[in-house]
Amino acid sequence: MTTAGDPNLRHLLARAVAVEQRIRRAVEARQLTDPDPDDAFRGLYLTDENIARLLDETEARAFPHPVPDSGEAPDSGEAPAERSRLTSLAGEFGLTDLDVEILLISLVPDLDDRFEAFYGYLNDDVTRRRPSIGLALGLCGLSPADQVARGRLSARAPLREGRLLLVEDLDRPFLTRALRVPDRVTAHLLGDDTPDPRLADLLAPWHAVPGVGDPAPLAGALAHGASLAYLREDQGGAGTALAASALTRAGHRVLGLDLARLAEDPSPAEAVRSLVREARLTGAGVVCAPLDAVSREHPELLRLLTGTPVPTILVGRAPWDASWSAAPPLLLHAPRVEPSTRAALWTDAYDAPVPETIDVDRLLSPFLLTPEQITRAARGAAQTTHLDGGTLTPDHVRQGARAQNAAGLDRLARRIEPTVTWEDLVLPPDTHAQLRELTARARHRDRVLGEWGMRPGGGRGRGVSALFAGDSGTGKTMSAEVIAADLGLDLYTVDLATVIDKYVGETEKNLERIFSEAAGVNGVLLFDEADAIFGKRSDVKDAHDRYANVESAYLLQRMESFDGLAILATNLRANLDDAFTRRLDLVIDFPVPDPEQRLVLWERCLGPVLPRGKDLDLAFCAENFELAGGNIRSIAVTSAYLAADTGEPVTMPTLIHAIQREYQKLGRLTLASEFGPYLELLA
Repeated sequence: MTTAGDPNLRHLLARAVAVEQRIRRAVEARQLTDPDPDDAFRGLYLTDENIARLLDETEARAFPHPVPDSGEAPDSGEAPAERSRLTSLAGEFGLTDLDVEILLISLVPDLDDRFEAFYGYLNDDVTRRRPSIGLALGLCGLSPADQVARGRLSARAPLREGRLLLVEDLDRPFLTRALRVPDRVTAHLLGDDTPDPRLADLLAPWHAVPGVGDPAPLAGALAHGASLAYLREDQGGAGTALAASALTRAGHRVLGLDLARLAEDPSPAEAVRSLVREARLTGAGVVCAPLDAVSREHPELLRLLTGTPVPTILVGRAPWDASWSAAPPLLLHAPRVEPSTRAALWTDAYDAPVPETIDVDRLLSPFLLTPEQITRAARGAAQTTHLDGGTLTPDHVRQGARAQNAAGLDRLARRIEPTVTWEDLVLPPDTHAQLRELTARARHRDRVLGEWGMRPGGGRGRGVSALFAGDSGTGKTMSAEVIAADLGLDLYTVDLATVIDKYVGETEKNLERIFSEAAGVNGVLLFDEADAIFGKRSDVKDAHDRYANVESAYLLQRMESFDGLAILATNLRANLDDAFTRRLDLVIDFPVPDPEQRLVLWERCLGPVLPRGKDLDLAFCAENFELAGGNIRSIAVTSAYLAADTGEPVTMPTLIHAIQREYQKLGRLTLASEFGPYLELLA
């Protein structure tokens, strides 16, 4: 083994030579006092001759240095003890000289396989090839009854508390328990900085991101001895990036811990101890996120994380609870990635020229993404681009951003991928203009409420909310889908069956779950038939009224703090509580279409492919039948089925028959004044 170019390894092996000399002397003493050297069963264990031969095999071994008679550690050639990892480790973990000697005695079997035989011989048991506590103390020249020496191997001593040394065979007497150095510690002392495999599934690749927040205040506090901080962030916050930047500026490496994965680990406390050891070995600080993943179910893990001797920065959305830590943390707020920064981060991660026609800033403006999500979105867009021919399109940018959505909301609401556009809407000009204004609010809310400081007080979020009021079939749901498509977002329609519960307090819990999951999703949240859960509060006459009012009051507060885009759709606007309408950004009415709009709807619903008879009189239908767009769509579909059954085009009798069926569904009378000359077709 060549060690000339590695001062750290030269120093470590030089210290191990002294251990070898001590073992040599112990073996020689054992040979002189062996009570039965002529034992017939010597073949079951190591003989004196085998041990003597192994002691002479110094050539081409891990320790190719001459062993001095004094037993002192030889000169390593450069003697840079202050630069060796062993010396740094002793300083970081507070090890005494005795601790270091015990660590080396336990380490050498992993550096030279001869020591397995030596320890088996000295333990008088060929199967026990690691040093025991009694043997280690004896090699250090100490009495096994020395309480101070024994205390250096107690559970709370630095060697064991820092997980530098493991004591095995705990069912055996104290002095015969085996000592072992974990593989990660051995690898570190030999110069390997690969993280502990135990942490492979828990580490997150969080790193410093230039231009996101100001890390100087936190970095200064860390440099002056602060060891615990909590960065509270909103959706799309840059907490992990800011924490990593602060640690880097303070001179620490960064270890990211994914608390969501930690919560699912079968032995999370053990994983935290391994993480702390990793941080101490490498001089790193720990960034832990998201705190919300463990704050409710596993508060004991937070107490364990906040009590570590390494710089620890927690990131989450929940308010800080003083019971999570014995020491008060630095409490800071992590900013969002503002619109002016998103495009630059996305372009850097895309790692390819972006066509001039692609306005990444505008495409990403409706999304609230963390720096890590922006990076993943760019890489996802790059992969999709390669599949589609290599040319980046706006859809690729949006698909990459939508792919960062959490899946939790899919269990509580129905997700719709929008397929309609503004051209598909048939609405009055004023309604159309209000929908455009709502879209502009959603697209520019971060600039207006964040950069320009137009955010109102009272704990209100950056959300945008609107009410769509109108009869059934007038285009409320379709308009929500168009807005989602224009913003590049998914549409989530809330199923009232998953919300309403007859038991007191359960409806609020269900709604809280929906709002909480929606906070991790970039999408449009649509509450259809909203009057069922956003209804008016009434005078309290009995317990039912009281709890119904509590439910409405909770919704009022929750809507104000929501950061997303929420649309309430109702057929009964008058049933909504006035306090809701005050908190809404827009209230948009959807009237029944006029004859001109109905003619356009008839043409679009029948479509260009469906075979039509020459006798179709769509102008008559538009003028005489006062129907909403949803009803016209239903009639067109019914006509298509009738035509498919007969094998003929859609004719006027087919259409009149479909209209009659729709009237029956609606409970409307078939009046001669409406059907005119086509009344006879009803027979």
